[in-house]
Amino acid sequence: MTPLINLAADEQKSQAVTDWAARIGWVVGLLLFIALVYWLMREGWKWRGALQGDLPELPAVPADAGEPTLTMEGRYHGSTTAGQWLDRIVAHGLGTRSRTVLTLTEQGVTVVRPGAQDFFIPAERVRGARLDKGIAGKVLAEGGLLVITWAHGDREIDSGFRSDQAAEHAAWVKALTSSHHLNSDTEGAR
Repeated sequence: MTPLINLAADEQKSQAVTDWAARIGWVVGLLLFIALVYWLMREGWKWRGALQGDLPELPAVPADAGEPTLTMEGRYHGSTTAGQWLDRIVAHGLGTRSRTVLTLTEQGVTVVRPGAQDFFIPAERVRGARLDKGIAGKVLAEGGLLVITWAHGDREIDSGFRSDQAAEHAAWVKALTSSHHLNSDTEGAR
C-alpha cells in the first residue's frame, strides 16, 4: 500500500514552464505600457506649461530685500490659479514641489527653493493670505497649509506653503493681511 501513496504523491507535481516566449512577451508588453503612461504624463506637463506661456517671468529676489520680519522653513507645495485649488501652474517652475525658506520683509516675501527657481512676491502684489487644507493635489489637515494670494501679470495666483512648525502659519497670515503688507482693496484672509 505504501507504493500507491508514493505513486500518488509523485503525480501531483506542477508542470514545468515551457512557454518562456509568451511570458517574456507579457513582461515586455507591460513595461512598454508603463513607459507609454509616463511619457504621456510628461507630455501633459509640458503641454500645460506651454498653455501658461503668457505668464511673465517671476520677480527676481532683490539684492537687498530689507530686514526680515518673519522667517519660515518648510515645503513649497505649488501654485494654482487663485480660487481654483486644482488648476496647477507649472510655467517658470511654479509647479515644482520643493523645500523652501520664506522670508517676509518690508518689500515682500522671498521664496528660496533649493533645486528649483527662487522667486519674490513684492508687497504691493500680495492680495491676501489664509490657512487652508489643500492646493494642487496636496491635501492636509484643516489649516495645515499657508496659502498666499498674489498678483502676477494679469493673473492672481495662490501659492501653498507648509511650515516645519505648523504653529507659525497664524503669524504669517496676520502679518500678510495687516494693512502694512496688504493692499487696501482686498479682503484679507478668508
